[in-house]
Amino acid sequence: MRLWALAVSTVLLAATALASDGPRALAGPPVVTDAAPDVPMAEHAENVASYTLRAKLDPVAHTVHGGGTITWRNASSKPVSELWMHLYLNAFKNQSSVFMRAPIGGFRGNRIPTDWGSIDLKKLVLVDGEKRDDLLGGVELKRPGDEDETDARIPLPREVEPGEQITLEVEWVDKLPTIVERTGYDGSFHMVGQWFPKIAKLEADGTFAHFPFHHLGEFYSDFGTYDVTIDVPDGFIVGATGPVVETKRESGRLVQRHVQSDIHDFAWTAWDKFQVRKETILGVDVTVLAPPGYDDHVERELETMRFALPHFGARYGKYPYPVLTLVHPPASASEAGGMEYPTLITTGQPSWLPRGLWFVETVTIHEFGHQYFYGLAASNEDAWPFLDEGLNSYAENEAMRAWKGPGSGLDFAGLAIGDVEAQSERARHFGHDEKIAQGAGTFATGSAYGALVYSRAAALLETIARAYGKEKMDRALGVYMRKFRFKHPTPKDLIATIRDEIGPGAAENLHAGLLEKGWVDYAITQTSSHPSRSAAGMFDRDGKRETISPDKTLNPNRYDGYVLVVRRGTLRFPVEIELVSTDGSRSRVKWDGQTESYRIPYSGSSALRAAVVDPDERILLDQHPENDFATAPGHPTAGAPRVLERGMFWAATLLGGLTP
Repeated sequence: MRLWALAVSTVLLAATALASDGPRALAGPPVVTDAAPDVPMAEHAENVASYTLRAKLDPVAHTVHGGGTITWRNASSKPVSELWMHLYLNAFKNQSSVFMRAPIGGFRGNRIPTDWGSIDLKKLVLVDGEKRDDLLGGVELKRPGDEDETDARIPLPREVEPGEQITLEVEWVDKLPTIVERTGYDGSFHMVGQWFPKIAKLEADGTFAHFPFHHLGEFYSDFGTYDVTIDVPDGFIVGATGPVVETKRESGRLVQRHVQSDIHDFAWTAWDKFQVRKETILGVDVTVLAPPGYDDHVERELETMRFALPHFGARYGKYPYPVLTLVHPPASASEAGGMEYPTLITTGQPSWLPRGLWFVETVTIHEFGHQYFYGLAASNEDAWPFLDEGLNSYAENEAMRAWKGPGSGLDFAGLAIGDVEAQSERARHFGHDEKIAQGAGTFATGSAYGALVYSRAAALLETIARAYGKEKMDRALGVYMRKFRFKHPTPKDLIATIRDEIGPGAAENLHAGLLEKGWVDYAITQTSSHPSRSAAGMFDRDGKRETISPDKTLNPNRYDGYVLVVRRGTLRFPVEIELVSTDGSRSRVKWDGQTESYRIPYSGSSALRAAVVDPDERILLDQHPENDFATAPGHPTAGAPRVLERGMFWAATLLGGLTP
């Protein structure tokens, strides 16, 4: 079975063992508390790379004939003598590409197409005033000893000075592969992503952030305006980045022109079987394209957007574009689902999936979140994928919990599991393996990438929110997204924002958790409980020596004891310890977690029965939650079997597999 099918089966089999006696979580109204309304944010991006393109689809040959112009400005401080250009469709050209040969397993599906894909440049001309320089012959597709052709170097006939703008005329032919994750075709369905020659991001110091297309990372580009005309056979329905500004039909063809500024990528889809549903939400024209028979899923995706647009807007700044297109691929093209492009996302899940299994909602809200944590921030996904996927997974968890309550991941057949709790369980299994903050191409396995970049990063942020205050975290991420909208932030920018808004302790934990494989395990190692006694022995008092025997030291109806809590690992979160007495009374003690151990004295009118570290489960990164509970000597051991822990693991596997 596929991952989601196996996980669904496992979770449903566990439902009776995990049944909750509490009320079912119901969808609530949008939560629209402004997180950082006092922080100014840029209204527009700096135009660096703009594309005026045309694309003609042949749905029988599965080719796209493209052409147009690229205007590019040297926004760095140094002159440049070359360009680097992404030719990402060549990732599917053969098994010698970095994408195909990387030994990465455990993340998404099959990477080998049954029909290969490619992008072939046919024209590349530098227009320099009256002069035209043909650059095609100088394009270097490969590096010595490497057959990958996705990262092309283009020598220029002269240096381009800082601030200078150049124009390139381009023509190319795409051969689409059968669906491989982000792009391709399945019958007459075409998902066209990473389909045009795109200039790599130029950093401020004059170096290009260029890299081959890797299985685990791809996005990093300059902002600009995209003006793209798409030409498909009449009868096909097109979904694309940006609003339609012109439509015409001629010679049996449908021609649509889409124009959108302040973006750094463009994707589109075309299929002759799409069902179309439109709705305006908060002034945004939302379109859902789905196969026949998916009416309930379409409604669920629209319900999600009715919640998500105001919720994300309040937290991270208003969604700035006039349109949003949701594409639900056909079941046979499921690998095209769960992807994000500016103003266009792909969703997914089988048509039979009932409400309560919130995977339709989760994937929709996750991919919409990428309009912020990828789209508007535009961080380097290849170098720092957690800034994209990790922050967005936290935002997904926060939004789903605000909307669906305790059962935000799954609320079905009496089983309620939170999205973030499930991800946290998965994250514990990989905490010692690799760092979260590393390049996409350096992870040993796709499983580690998914668990660390998505789940552990989200759990780290959630732990900071629970330990130091959710309102502080809401504001911190609100400040981060507003301050760095269109600015390509780095990990230093995120950590500095957390320090400024939450405090140095939170920033230190974030740094250690991201860059140093930070971990923590709180454990109760000793407990003591006994009747209270005064001191026995010889005492000199008022000039006399008095001997008090042990049998006269008992203090009636008083009990003493202690609890010893240790902190293992490098993370130092404040934590609460709850003391439970035999009469049922409870008290709490706060510990800042800075030392390696903490001895808590106990004194009360009834004996100490048990102690619990982190009773509210704020420290989601606690490596071994099972040692957070201990009973005092002489009392029976309490605690439920680990059925819940196993159920949470499978739920985490399921949720992680469904929300890339």
